[in-house]
Amino acid sequence: MDLWILWYQTVAALRPACARTRTFLWLVIVLAAMTVRTDLAGVTSLVRSHWLRPHCYARLLYFFHSPALHLPTLIRTWTALVARLFARRLVRVGDRVVLVADGLKAPKEGKKMPAVKSLHQASAGNTKPTFIMGHSCQAVAVLVQAVGGCLAVPLACRIHEGIVFSNRWRRTLLDKLVALIFDLGLKPSFYLIADAYYASRKVAIPLLEQGHHLVSRLRSTATAYEPAAPSAAPHRGRPKRYGRKIKLRALFRGDETFVTAPSPVYGEHGVTLRYQSLDLLWRPLGRLVRLVLVDHPTRGRLILLSTDTTLDGLAILRLYGWRFKIQVSFKQAIHTVGTYAYHFWMRDMLPIRRGDGNQHLHRKSDRYRAQVRRKLAAYERHIMIGLIVQGLLQYLAVFHQRAVWRFFGSWLRTANRNAAPSELVVAHALRNSLPDFLLSLPACDALKKFLAPKVAPERCPNLLLIELDQAA
Repeated sequence: MDLWILWYQTVAALRPACARTRTFLWLVIVLAAMTVRTDLAGVTSLVRSHWLRPHCYARLLYFFHSPALHLPTLIRTWTALVARLFARRLVRVGDRVVLVADGLKAPKEGKKMPAVKSLHQASAGNTKPTFIMGHSCQAVAVLVQAVGGCLAVPLACRIHEGIVFSNRWRRTLLDKLVALIFDLGLKPSFYLIADAYYASRKVAIPLLEQGHHLVSRLRSTATAYEPAAPSAAPHRGRPKRYGRKIKLRALFRGDETFVTAPSPVYGEHGVTLRYQSLDLLWRPLGRLVRLVLVDHPTRGRLILLSTDTTLDGLAILRLYGWRFKIQVSFKQAIHTVGTYAYHFWMRDMLPIRRGDGNQHLHRKSDRYRAQVRRKLAAYERHIMIGLIVQGLLQYLAVFHQRAVWRFFGSWLRTANRNAAPSELVVAHALRNSLPDFLLSLPACDALKKFLAPKVAPERCPNLLLIELDQAA
């Protein structure tokens, strides 16, 4: 029960995001149910995993759609809580924390689900189809140091494609990601690590204006410019800024400028690579950036970009190597927590067909548009609650590793007790002690009084046995 007590005390910090105490108590129930459930069958699995009575199904549906759980406030509250919980373990480069951002495509087959559209998946794996129907999301996570490596603790994720409310709307995915990052309310400055799609003026300029920096990758066809040499004689007009144009991939042909060094990427031992650092003008920004050309013996060649010209080339490579931690976080969110396992349909929606693109609503009625916004908010509340569940599991794994392994009570062939346990291991440890925790709560506790009439003890053998022992 020690883990559950820590969990319960931590969750109490989310109370400001709820307009009413009843809403907060439902939030605690949903967080606990998503933590211990063994299947990902949507809201049904929440009712089943928490032994709730059937009438709670409709209550849970209303909870996800209720504006009493204010999503922007929940995001800011969770971000502040993560910064406080992991203050000693945040990965820092200098005085800056490290954020990781990437896109995610959640498959959805519902014909009456707003924002579902045809999405292209550019993946080298053979387990993903080229085109799917689903929701296109963008997520942000913060890097945390754990025993044996780093973890990407999720901060926020929103659905950023599929719906066009106005034909005058010109915001791109890049604009929406920057807005999502600034909505977090992070106080310290940070490095944003993202892939080549986000190496853009629309991302870099807003970050630089706020004192942050971008570390990304450039395409192999990218070009840069040397600073123009100062003119010997004065002449009319603006001084020349750009000098000789350089095709960056052509620089790999010159061996004399490359330096050999051990790979700084996590998990790589005994690997030697070649690299060189250059400070050149990048046309989208119109300012000097640091470019790192890397020739890896197994991963091939890549060109990295950093808007911070004080970083060493190997430091930039190490930073970009951490980008893949968010992919591990996505896998845990999908397969363990069920963050994207929602199935909320909109009854009055016009059915979509397979292969359809964005849904344009500028000619729809105000009532129809309000229904779409309500449904999108329900999806994003489900996603955000799933991210919070995952972050709480990571918190217990990082700071209470021994207790997690002690209460795990099962077997894994690949278990490494010297490293931080995975979210699956922590969830299993919590699942074993949930009935004892619920019964250990004092009779005056608000959660116990709220939950008691909603639980069916006959559906939980452990809970029923404990109640019978107490009665005897």
